[in-house]
Amino acid sequence: MQQICVLGSTGSIGKSTLDVIARNSDRYHVRSLVAGKNHQLMLEQVRQFRPEIAVMADTAAADKLRLAVKNEKLKTEVLSGAHEIALAAAESAVDTVMAAIVGAAGLLPTLAAVKAGKKVLLANKEALVMTGSLFMESVKQSGAVLLPIDSEHNAIFQCMPRNYGEGLGKVGVRRILLTASGGPFRETPIDVFPEITPAQACAHPNWSMGRKISVDSATMMNKGLEFIEACWLFGAKSSQVEVVIHPQSIIHSLVDYADGSVLAQMGNPDMRTPIAHALAWPERIDSGVAPLALADIGHLDFYEPCMRRYQCLRLATEAASAGGTAAAMLNAANEEAVDAFLVKHLRFDKIAEVVDFTLQSLPVARADSVDQVLDVDRQARILAKQQIHRLSHIA
Repeated sequence: MQQICVLGSTGSIGKSTLDVIARNSDRYHVRSLVAGKNHQLMLEQVRQFRPEIAVMADTAAADKLRLAVKNEKLKTEVLSGAHEIALAAAESAVDTVMAAIVGAAGLLPTLAAVKAGKKVLLANKEALVMTGSLFMESVKQSGAVLLPIDSEHNAIFQCMPRNYGEGLGKVGVRRILLTASGGPFRETPIDVFPEITPAQACAHPNWSMGRKISVDSATMMNKGLEFIEACWLFGAKSSQVEVVIHPQSIIHSLVDYADGSVLAQMGNPDMRTPIAHALAWPERIDSGVAPLALADIGHLDFYEPCMRRYQCLRLATEAASAGGTAAAMLNAANEEAVDAFLVKHLRFDKIAEVVDFTLQSLPVARADSVDQVLDVDRQARILAKQQIHRLSHIA
C-alpha cells in the first residue's frame, strides 16, 4: 500500500489524482493532502480519503477546516503554512508525492520531496523551470525518482529508451517533438487579441484546466515552459526540441530516432492517463479514461507555430537558450501578467509585452542557489508589476 502526499489536492491535477487513487484504493492510501484556500473542497476530500494530515497554505482557511474536522469528529490533523507543507512532502511515512501546486509556490515543497528521496510525480513545471540544474542535481544526489505528469512530458518519457540519461545522441534519439493544441485562439485574427476576455482565454477547446494554466495555454507560454522543462528532464539541447501544433490533442508528443523511427504516445485528452501511468510505473492500472476511438477522430493535423501569434512561446525558447536565471525571470513576469489579466488590469495582448520588458530589464546570471533564484523571482515580479501599472494607465 503506497502512501501518497498530494500537493495541490483541490486543483485540477489534484482532483484527477484523487479520482485515480479512488479507483485503485487497494494499492494507494492518501497520507496527506495540501491545498491553498479552498477549505470547503478540502473538507470533502478529508471525508472521502481520511488522510492523517491536511495542510492549508492559508491560515484562516486552516482554522475553518480544523473546526469542521473537529465538529465531524474526523481524525485528520489540520496544519497550515509553507513550513508544514514542505514537512508533509518530505515526511518519512510518505512514499510518493504528487507535486501539483501551481506556479512558483510549488517550488520549495517539491524540492523538499526531491531532497527526501521520494517518488515525485512532477505536475508543477515551474519548479524545474525556475531552478533547472539545481533541481536535477538534487534528484541525482537524493536518489529520488522523478516522473513527469504533463501529458507531453509523460508521453516523451513513455517513448524514450530507459537509458536516455546516458545522453540522447548515445541512445539514438535525434529530436523531441513537443505537441501543442494551439489553444483557443489558434485561428483568431491577431488584431482582435486586445479584446480577448479572461472567460474566452480560459475556455480551452480540449483540456479542462485551472484558470492560470488555461491562459498560459492560450498564449502558448505553457508550451514555452514545457519546452524548458523538456530540456532539463531529458538532457536535451534547445536545438533538439521542436514544437508542433496538433489541434486534436490526441498525439501527446513524439520522439524521433536516428534510424528514422518516430514513436508517439496517443490517448484521449484526459490527465488521468499520465497520472495513472506515473503512479503505477512501471506497471499499468485503470485510470477511468475511455478507450481511444480513432475512427471517430478521422484525421490528425500538424503545423508549425507562428511566433508572431505566440510571442510568449518565442520568449520562452529564447530564455531556454539564455540559460541561468532567464527562465526564472520569464516565469515570474508571466505569473504577474496572467494574474493581472485575469482581474482585467491588463489586456491579453500585453502579457507577452510585460514578460519581454522584464527579461530586457534584468541581467541573466548563473543560477547558483535556490535563494538566488528566489531573489531573482522577487526582482522580476517588482519590475513586471511596475510595467503592468504603466500599461494599465495607457488609454
